[in-house]
Amino acid sequence: MENLSEKIKLWFKKDLPIFRYLTKGDVRTFPPSLFEQVNVYKGETVCVEGKICDYVALILSGKIEIKKDTDFAGKQVVIGILSEGSVVGEMWLLEDHPGPVTAVAVEDSILLMMSRQNFNTLIENDPVMGVKLLKGVLLSTSIRLRKAYDRMAAIF
Repeated sequence: MENLSEKIKLWFKKDLPIFRYLTKGDVRTFPPSLFEQVNVYKGETVCVEGKICDYVALILSGKIEIKKDTDFAGKQVVIGILSEGSVVGEMWLLEDHPGPVTAVAVEDSILLMMSRQNFNTLIENDPVMGVKLLKGVLLSTSIRLRKAYDRMAAIF
């Protein structure tokens, strides 16, 4: 079975927005200890709205549903369902505030997580690589936001 370092290198090779700005040299020197592979099972909550979550996660497999509380007690609206290659938790990585949404696995999923502390370590130890990774997170978020705009415009 592959170790986490080899799995990360395979994911770097895929055409994913989060890794778009990293070079082959970056991939060889990227410290895999900054990531943790986490198995999340169907129905398991990744983060709860109003609670502090301090990581960003790349979905390696499975699907994560993003929900937002409504003004009606106990009612939530589904914002989206993220799948393989998507980034979840970019706001959690950058803000030290309670999460704005709830994330729940809608099927068994494997996440590659990086804590805020590990991200800050990367920025301190290798600012250029940290900025490249952050640009990839922003690109991934931008693509998702553009699709949300298109869906909203289609409604009206």
